[in-house]
Amino acid sequence: MLILGLNAFHADASAALFSDGELIAAAEEERFNRVKHASGLPIDATRWVLSYAGVKPGEVDHIALSKSPHVHKARRAAQGIRHTVRQRSLPRERLAARVRTLSLDQELGRALDVDLTAGCVVHPVEHHPSHIASAFFASPFDDAAVCSVDGLGDFVSMAWGTGRGSRIELDHRVFFPHSLGFFYTAITQYLGFPHYGDEYKVMGLAPYGTPRYLPEMRRILTANGPDFRLTMDFFRHGRESIQWDFASGSPTVGPLFAPELEDLLGPARLPDEPLDDRHRDIAASAQARLEEVVLPILATLKKKTGLPALAMAGGVALNVTANSLIADATGFERVFIQPAANDSGTSIGAALYVAHHTLGASRGFVMRDVYLGPSFTTEECAAKLEEAGVAYERLDEATLCRRTAELIANARIVGWFQGRMEFGPRALGNRSIVCDPRNPDMKDIVNRRTKRRESFRPFAPSILVERASEVYEIDGPSPYMLFAPRVRPPWRDRIPAVTHVDGTGRIQTVDRRSNQRYWELIHAFDKLTGVPLVLNTSFNENEPIVCTPEEAIACYLRADMDVLVLEDLLVTRRS
Repeated sequence: MLILGLNAFHADASAALFSDGELIAAAEEERFNRVKHASGLPIDATRWVLSYAGVKPGEVDHIALSKSPHVHKARRAAQGIRHTVRQRSLPRERLAARVRTLSLDQELGRALDVDLTAGCVVHPVEHHPSHIASAFFASPFDDAAVCSVDGLGDFVSMAWGTGRGSRIELDHRVFFPHSLGFFYTAITQYLGFPHYGDEYKVMGLAPYGTPRYLPEMRRILTANGPDFRLTMDFFRHGRESIQWDFASGSPTVGPLFAPELEDLLGPARLPDEPLDDRHRDIAASAQARLEEVVLPILATLKKKTGLPALAMAGGVALNVTANSLIADATGFERVFIQPAANDSGTSIGAALYVAHHTLGASRGFVMRDVYLGPSFTTEECAAKLEEAGVAYERLDEATLCRRTAELIANARIVGWFQGRMEFGPRALGNRSIVCDPRNPDMKDIVNRRTKRRESFRPFAPSILVERASEVYEIDGPSPYMLFAPRVRPPWRDRIPAVTHVDGTGRIQTVDRRSNQRYWELIHAFDKLTGVPLVLNTSFNENEPIVCTPEEAIACYLRADMDVLVLEDLLVTRRS
């Protein structure tokens, strides 16, 4: 049985294909059309997952869409009526989006040149159940508390409940206009970061400030037990139409904050203005308030369910600072967060929801890695280097890893490209830029020469799983960069390039079983230097993470890297 999961007409559009309960392939549309956070219909990603599996479009049995126009109609209608008084265009925009969702099979069929109405069933799945299914049904837990937190999907911003066996039961939802994601996005925009997905910049900036604006944040975002509310005087989205475009291309969200927010916090920062202490303190205060609200909700969920495990997804679940506090603040003993916790992961979740809830399939799938995208042979990589006129050496794996480790230890910036591309927002050793974490100047060097991004944003470490607890205050694996434990004091001065200003690191533990070659590289660096980790950042430069050898070569040449590794091939600037 073939189930195609799609996240469509939303940011981070993606496709995932399950065959008889196993996840065969998954990829985001942005990796193919090269538009960051690409929205709309994931045509290229769909074509690729089907092609990889050797499946023709007409052979798909079920399509699961992580969006449902049918749910919460009364609430949608009431909000539409309120908006009609102020902005008559908004209901028409929503109606157009609803019609487009309902005609998904026809639009997808036209794009793939196949009739999907015969023998294929399209299942709309509500957004947050898709998120939750992506976490719970991909987790190793038989039973768990479940939670999803993001900006908005199908009129809901947060949902929680329980997962038991092959069923999910939701006990509570928070509806539009109240949203923790919108709260954080509004502050992100206020601080001069206007693009979709810029929230991680605020998270990186927060440790540089102090939360002296926390009283103001408590006025903006109030909480009472398991519920929270935005004080709508400070926001635009509950009282007027804002720009909101997820139909195609780069997603757009207009300014969410109202002039009253500037009355409370002072003038908003323009994108080209320098950051000052007030901006840093506002970032710290917003992060602190998010934690003040999320963690007690999760603690309440733990108390109500009595379950020791938590499965979580949604864009807010990518906030590693808050994630790192869950165990101590809530009592959950085990936590699984979907590696693609953003909307891209809902393609996986929708397919899993249909498999278990709709079709009654028993569970068996556990998500053990995210290497689900395209791969390329050494011969294909060599051909592309030759087309570009770039010389290379071909090496066996042991020599390749040893030579590359030596280059890293000598302060070289290495583009590392091997195996199947990662699914989700993190580069985890297959499409990565790797450097020496010991060099105190390396963070600034990579930012200035290659990444060209804000200096306050931290870089992540990739560490041998066997040595992780020696370097970090952590007692288990963290393979997806979803937690930021503290660096143990003896190591802080040894790895300054991956130690954030607050003494933490957003770690990826690397297991030899899931990524042998990357493990061998780090092991070689450890043998050479006594340091069992490398600096890891995504292989890109203000673009989606590279997918193909052509993109890797172009980025290497453009972004002033010293070394490029493509499968078994080593390229240096000298060659």
